[in-house]
Amino acid sequence: MRTTVEITDAQHRALSTVARSRGLRGFSQLVQEALDGYLRDLEAGEIDQLLGLEGVLDERDVRTRIAEAGAAWRAS
Repeated sequence: MRTTVEITDAQHRALSTVARSRGLRGFSQLVQEALDGYLRDLEAGEIDQLLGLEGVLDERDVRTRIAEAGAAWRAS
């Protein structure tokens, strides 16, 4: 599956360097390895708990909460 992920310039340079050192043309494989490691390190119930949240908030709720958090953050 393809997706878009925002990374910093420094992360891009580092990933490109590692990919070249491994003879890879891009760094998708590196990102997949990193995600596999991250997911493997999560506590067993944590993934199930996160997946259980799917659908808890509808899109309007999410947008409202983001707006409220942004307003509160600017005020502090």
